[in-house]
Amino acid sequence: MNTEATVPRADFDLNLLRVLDVLLAERSVTRAGDALARSQPAVSNALARLRAALGDELLARGPDGLVPTPRAKALRAPLREAMALVDAILSEGVFDPAAATDVFRISTPDRQSLAVVPALVERLQRFAPQAALHVMTADRQHALDLLEQDRTDLAIGSIDVTPKHLRHEHLIDETLHCVLRPDHPLIRRKARLDIDGVLAYPHVVVSATGARTAIFDDLLTTHGHARRALVTVSNFTAVPQLLAGSDMIGVFTQLAADVFRRRFGLATRPVPLDVGRLAIRMVWHARHDRDKAHAWLRDQIRAVYGEVAG
Repeated sequence: MNTEATVPRADFDLNLLRVLDVLLAERSVTRAGDALARSQPAVSNALARLRAALGDELLARGPDGLVPTPRAKALRAPLREAMALVDAILSEGVFDPAAATDVFRISTPDRQSLAVVPALVERLQRFAPQAALHVMTADRQHALDLLEQDRTDLAIGSIDVTPKHLRHEHLIDETLHCVLRPDHPLIRRKARLDIDGVLAYPHVVVSATGARTAIFDDLLTTHGHARRALVTVSNFTAVPQLLAGSDMIGVFTQLAADVFRRRFGLATRPVPLDVGRLAIRMVWHARHDRDKAHAWLRDQIRAVYGEVAG
């Protein structure tokens, strides 16, 4: 393979750039073919033409799929910007949600999904019935990585560090609440809830990263406290049952706590310690600023937070 960069001729097929964009996102000829509605041989042929035109292997086989070369990695960001600009030009007209067939891709921690995703799906079914929603559970760093890799359109969460090429907008500030069964000893004794009482009981901790701690543990440490995690899980699926059948306590953000109270009959109390509030933001890449469909999605998320936090 010639390793010298070849300057594409004037008759270079610009459609190949779309193929390269999708290949770099999917890291698979088969998945890229599915995304482009092309056959696998057609995508392989396009990749061969790209390699010849650009004078680089671009994608090499690795243990988990195709791996981009340094040249391909360097092309990724400008190529994404170019594709976003083309999409913006082609979709300069009014976005019609009723006719849209987009797949909106968002990442959010599980605690936000509980309250927000059902409400967002309801709005999609009402206003964009042919569109679909793809939700990935992600902590702060993973959410930023997904945006950089163009695997999501938008991230929601307590994301407080963002590069300049990522846009962000404040949605709400959330407080932390204890969640426990309604006949828990702390509830039955009818005494004022204090932090010593909360920490005297074992806790169930939800951590998407697989760690045995969550953000509440970091906040406790700054106040000289610690809790005992009896059970640690990576999502909220088993949490209602765990809390309803034991003396364990969970500490979650207000929206999640409200869901547990309304849907599962659990009791909630504000954390009896001044740990401040968590700012919840939505974050997206600058390349989506002028995208009409993306702007519509952001509008729907604003509306959902206005509903669930109202």
